[in-house]
Amino acid sequence: MENENTGAVRRIGVLTSGGDAPGMNAAIRSVVRSAYRRGIECIGIRRGWAGLISGDFAPMTGSDVSRIINRGGTVLYTARSDEFRTEAGQQKAAATCKLLGLEGIVAIGGDGTFRGALDLSRYGVSVVGIPGTIDNDIGCTDYTIGFDTAANTAVDCIDRLRDTMQSHERCAVVEVMGRHAGYLALHVGVAVGATAVLVPEYPYNFDEHVAEKIRRARLSGKTNFIIVVAEGAVSAVSVGEQIRAELGLDPRVTILGHIQRGGAPTVKDRVMATRMGYEAVRLLSEGKTNRIICAEGDKIVDRDIAEALQMKKTLNPEEFKVMTVMTGT
Repeated sequence: MENENTGAVRRIGVLTSGGDAPGMNAAIRSVVRSAYRRGIECIGIRRGWAGLISGDFAPMTGSDVSRIINRGGTVLYTARSDEFRTEAGQQKAAATCKLLGLEGIVAIGGDGTFRGALDLSRYGVSVVGIPGTIDNDIGCTDYTIGFDTAANTAVDCIDRLRDTMQSHERCAVVEVMGRHAGYLALHVGVAVGATAVLVPEYPYNFDEHVAEKIRRARLSGKTNFIIVVAEGAVSAVSVGEQIRAELGLDPRVTILGHIQRGGAPTVKDRVMATRMGYEAVRLLSEGKTNRIICAEGDKIVDRDIAEALQMKKTLNPEEFKVMTVMTGT
């Protein structure tokens, strides 16, 4: 075992909270195995903050996380907890940590998960967050676990859909997830060669963002069209209705929904999750707290939770420009 447990931490917990994302299991595996290598016992908390309140837990060893790196979802399950948002709920969760002797918690999830970790830290529990969400909308990090897998899943679905659209010379309007952010839609749209991509960061204008792009594509010889819509931008159904009413086409609307959150994680998600899990345990072993593990380019860094939650994220201007040039042709 590594002799790097400088903070003399003996036992930590790991949980997943909020929406599931491919790669969460890889992160859990990394936390458990990294803890073992440092002589730290790891306790799995089931069902996120709700499980910490109720005491839903199980000790985890290396054998418990064997063969989960390739599985989607989360073996620890996930849930949202209204009770944990209250002071009484947070006190119950802190009491569970005290009862079990948990000196630190690794929380895998999104902004809501990190706010919960920050609340728990006020009761003397060391916390480190790992960003896991397919939306890639966490301001403090360039990348979140699950994004690459979700994008590849959406691309695969649209590639299959395109075969039918080409055969019938039709227009497909496809809604992808992303909550209030357009990162997933932007990447998927560029990857599938979409006719148009609609993201919430830019106000929706049917004539400019859809109609004119379809017209230009038709004038260039295309007879089938793919419109990718981020769920937070505009209703895909309403876009389809406008296309039918104003352009005389017969569009088919497909909402991919939660299929994007499942499936085996890609290489990128497995590797990023493993690196982040290792770093989270390292920080706790050194007695550090209130940190979020972040990707900064190819580097893994950590930031203060309070400061990280204040950071904002915008679409990459260069990527958006590439999309605007590539669509409508």
